[in-house]
Amino acid sequence: MKRCKIRVTMAAVMALLLATAAAAMPQTLVAVGRTVGIRLETDGILVAELEPGGPAEQAGLRSGDVIETVNGTEITSCEQFQSMLQSCDGSPLDLAIERNGKDAAVTVAPTRGAAGCHLGVSVRDSMAGIGTVTYYDPVTGAYGALGHGVNDLQSLVLLPVESGEILPSSVVEVRKGVRGTPGLLKGAFDTSTTLGTVERNTDHGIFGQCSGQLGGMPLPVATAEEIQTGKATILSNVQNTNVVEYAVEITRLDPTDRSGRNLVLTITDDRLLQTTGGIVQGMSGSPIVQNGKLIGAVTHVLIDDPSRGYGIFIENMLAAGDNLQ
Repeated sequence: MKRCKIRVTMAAVMALLLATAAAAMPQTLVAVGRTVGIRLETDGILVAELEPGGPAEQAGLRSGDVIETVNGTEITSCEQFQSMLQSCDGSPLDLAIERNGKDAAVTVAPTRGAAGCHLGVSVRDSMAGIGTVTYYDPVTGAYGALGHGVNDLQSLVLLPVESGEILPSSVVEVRKGVRGTPGLLKGAFDTSTTLGTVERNTDHGIFGQCSGQLGGMPLPVATAEEIQTGKATILSNVQNTNVVEYAVEITRLDPTDRSGRNLVLTITDDRLLQTTGGIVQGMSGSPIVQNGKLIGAVTHVLIDDPSRGYGIFIENMLAAGDNLQ
């Protein structure tokens, strides 16, 4: 009996992987474009900033580390951490930390002063802000928002999320973007109602389960191969709770970019330019629509030209929230 040799090329393997990914994508999603309040609680407490030459820095603690336990006790809040620090009577503290996804240990000896024990470290355990929901799946209730991760503003580290929620929000003020200074949306949250959970914070968006009370329009989902340069629209909520469709032009595509900057777009709609000056903080996650299909989400503004910005392909965003689908 003769044995046949099968030669598999890398191109064939890639084609199979792309076909598998495309097959796993939902056929239809509800494109939302609505701003929501976002509240996140960290898993442990995040080291945001270190005092130069302070006890924590000298002991080897780094900005971006996540403190998980102190002397074997699990830490869940900044208040608990401060309480343990002040009750240690200056004795060294054994910290179990996570650094770049790996476990580590640091022992820090506090200094004592008139204000009590001091480590020379700034920590945080929560975050609140405004962002835009890109889509939700009407079958599973899974949603995706922002198109990029939520990072600590001081350490720039992706915030390690234990839990969170999205809340109804209304845009109450717009700070217009100008060259060199990004604009922003300011929102008022309704804390009495929860629209959904936040279960994951990734480089390509936040993800969780929603109640389905987000509004929006059902659209077929585009693969990367279907996306073209040329005319498109975005769905954005830049006044009150109104979601409006605005004209944009896609000027460049980069399907291989892993940072989520898969396309460059220019705002061409005079209504949006007059209101916001272009893309502003809070618009991240605005769905991008082309030829009647959901193709991606707005992610970043170009600081030197607020009328232009980046977007992520929807299939890359979906891959980041895959096990929630």
